[in-house]
Amino acid sequence: MNARALLSKARIVEAAAVVADRGGVGAVSMRSVAAELGVEAMSLYHHVANKSALLDALADWAFDQISAPEVDAPWRSAMVGRARSARSVLVRHPWALGMIEARPRPGTPLLRHFDRVYGCLLNSGFSPELATHMFSALDAYIYGFALTESTLPFAPAEGAENSFAEDVAPSPDEYPHLARALEGLMSGGTYSFADEFDVGLDLLLEGFERRLAQAS
Repeated sequence: MNARALLSKARIVEAAAVVADRGGVGAVSMRSVAAELGVEAMSLYHHVANKSALLDALADWAFDQISAPEVDAPWRSAMVGRARSARSVLVRHPWALGMIEARPRPGTPLLRHFDRVYGCLLNSGFSPELATHMFSALDAYIYGFALTESTLPFAPAEGAENSFAEDVAPSPDEYPHLARALEGLMSGGTYSFADEFDVGLDLLLEGFERRLAQAS
């Protein structure tokens, strides 16, 4: 059986994700995806209408990789699980940062995901307004952290932060506060920037926990 006979929309979108992982979303085209699959570009049009539809489907694919909370789950643990899942997906697929919520036609995965997040928060006593504040703040934090991780000037590895800090160590005379902070962080030899994610997430959720208690 030839490659064209095995084509499906799911296979096409998965190939588009491979192309995007390798060259960014700008590298995704009907031609590049067809080449990834070993078929002619025209074969894709039997399953995907055009490039815009392919990008819509790719955005849906990315959102589908993120774990959505159960609507009857405890809200704080549910938001932690979702945040960690989203960060993991966005670090593995940095191209998704700029497109999963930017497509002009929201797909079913995005709407279903949003519905479950709101369901979890509303069922836990959040007002629509406070739930929206939570959703907005969390996503800004998750996306911002993932973007920072994807642009760090060193590859994630044990001791990478310490090596980098040693290479760019600031002069204590010129930058006394920065030098003091770095010395404190790196003196134990176990600091990892990745650990900051859960620290910041806890601080953020603690703030909303207080707001929820005040509103009750």
